[in-house]
Amino acid sequence: MLLFSVLAAAIAPGIALLTYIYLKDKYDSEPLHMVIKVFLLGFLVVLPVMIFQRGLTIWLGDHTLLASFGISAGVEEFLKWFVVYHIIYNHTEFDEPYDGIVYAAAVSLGFATVENLLYAWAGYSSIGTLIIRSLLPVSGHAMFGIIMGYYLGRAKFSEGRSSKLFLALSLLFPWFWHGLYDIILNTLTHDWIWFIVPLMLLLWFLGMGKLARANSRSPFRLVKPEEEVNL
Repeated sequence: MLLFSVLAAAIAPGIALLTYIYLKDKYDSEPLHMVIKVFLLGFLVVLPVMIFQRGLTIWLGDHTLLASFGISAGVEEFLKWFVVYHIIYNHTEFDEPYDGIVYAAAVSLGFATVENLLYAWAGYSSIGTLIIRSLLPVSGHAMFGIIMGYYLGRAKFSEGRSSKLFLALSLLFPWFWHGLYDIILNTLTHDWIWFIVPLMLLLWFLGMGKLARANSRSPFRLVKPEEEVNL
């Protein structure tokens, strides 16, 4: 019974956050089977991430800055971005800016869910520890996914140099925030909470703003009569 409770606590945060993000799509919700498939693809990202991170650690060492921004944040965000870009970006279901957020968050939270399961299984974590993880790493991955997906959505529905710029930002911004998150945890042994909590609040503020802006850019959005005058 305890094992079931621990596993449920490891899985529930990722599903809950993805459900929240999915339901915030106001105008044209994605097919649920597509979102589930992409969520499950996030499971598969874990293995190549572990292989690359192990190889890079052996090759380059474990210097804190390199480990945080390169081996951890760099590998994880690049592989998540790679999956979304090559599998979803040109898919017919990606037909409004908010879709980038849904699919990038699905990959990120699929990855975070497996990471949580491995942590619970290998570390024999308590439910309390997993609740803390749901407030930090899991929600962190959700915010990185939202930021990535927002700029993928901007890139998809822009043209020329603007599209290329947004595509670059879709990788650079989540990489930066993830690296900053990791370096706080890796360098501040005792006082990390005083820096992580403000960072997470900032990420949630940025993430919620991006949800609203992506919705406002939907081509399926009904324009109110009073807004037509200002177009």
